[in-house]
Amino acid sequence: MSAFRRHWIWLLALAVLLAFPFLFYDWTKGRHSGFVLTLMSEIGVMAIFALSYNMLMGQAGLLSFGHAVLFGLGAYCAAHVVNLVKAGTIWLPTELVPLAGGLGGMFFGYVLGWLVTKQRATAFAMITMGLGELVSAAALMFMGFFGGEGGISIDRVMDTSLLGVAYTSPWQVYCLVLAWAFIAAALMQLQTQTPLGRIANATRDNFERAQFVGYDPRMVRLLQFTLSGFFAGVGGGLYVLIYEIVTFDTVSAAKSANALLAVYIGGAGGFFGPILGTIVVVLLQSGVSLLSNAWLLYVGVLFIVMVMYAPGGLIGLIFMHAPIWRIGRLRELTVPYLKALPAALLILAGFVMLVELASFTTIGAAQGKKLAIAGAVIDTGSPLPWLVAAGALGLGILWMRFAARGFRARWDALIEDARRQGVMS
Repeated sequence: MSAFRRHWIWLLALAVLLAFPFLFYDWTKGRHSGFVLTLMSEIGVMAIFALSYNMLMGQAGLLSFGHAVLFGLGAYCAAHVVNLVKAGTIWLPTELVPLAGGLGGMFFGYVLGWLVTKQRATAFAMITMGLGELVSAAALMFMGFFGGEGGISIDRVMDTSLLGVAYTSPWQVYCLVLAWAFIAAALMQLQTQTPLGRIANATRDNFERAQFVGYDPRMVRLLQFTLSGFFAGVGGGLYVLIYEIVTFDTVSAAKSANALLAVYIGGAGGFFGPILGTIVVVLLQSGVSLLSNAWLLYVGVLFIVMVMYAPGGLIGLIFMHAPIWRIGRLRELTVPYLKALPAALLILAGFVMLVELASFTTIGAAQGKKLAIAGAVIDTGSPLPWLVAAGALGLGILWMRFAARGFRARWDALIEDARRQGVMS
């Protein structure tokens, strides 16, 4: 019972994630939605990738611009292992293919980490950026390992499953991804509590002091980089099983940027922050991209807003409410939040409409598309839609400034009460 109390949040999350795809289940045809399962699998893989990146940035304070190198090289290793299994050269259970990717990522993490961890701070970031570009270029040159532009294709149906599962359906693959995602997340959380995880925090917070007490910060960075490579490689191995192909895109700067976005938006200060950021980034990429040509602009604006106004990320915003929750007065923020909600919706509606009007005036016009809202076609050349959008945005900003005053007063009063009661952390 005590174990259940300690880990109930993990069990609840597992139950929710297993049940969620059934909300889109086609009961008449007896099958799951392939899009939803693939989307959920992508979130699982990216969550592992983002958490592995947070081992560097969040725990050790190392900003990397080339983390996709470890993810992609792990994926290539896993793809080659799968092909060797299919050829009968070696035997490996399908369930352990991600482990092969993890070992590949760990190997390259150590080899490349030996070079990049000689520096820290800005120098480290610049070296990882150059390393990422170097591997991206090599992926198009060395056909034997990378397969060129066509990449390496696999067939995940290997008939070597320990559980007797063929992994022919997206549901089976999703369950495998979910299992590995929980295993990897649990191990990464445990790693934060190890001596290595603690000293990584120490080198992040005060490099010189950690060095003075006898630790070698360079060795700490190397070990952290290597372990990060292992978990990134696990994500790469799962990526191969989902899509049955790995190309040079997996080692590109764009893939590294996804991890950076997920960690910054979710927040590097809490372990579950990168998971929240992953959900937001993947939904923007896979969901909003189907609805708008300007989805990258939304991602960029969200990133800027989070860095400027919520540097702690989404998890930081949640933690800010902890003192108020401890004194049992969190419900008193309900009314202030409800008062600010209409203003927030007006700002969002006005901003989105302005972006879409601009998009359909340029990209949409070139593609022969027309902007339609609720079935009504909007003339992007008319000044009326622009005035409505600008008016909604302006009114929302003014309304938010007014609502923010009342919210701030209530917030300050609750925080002061929490401080008096000694629950501020």
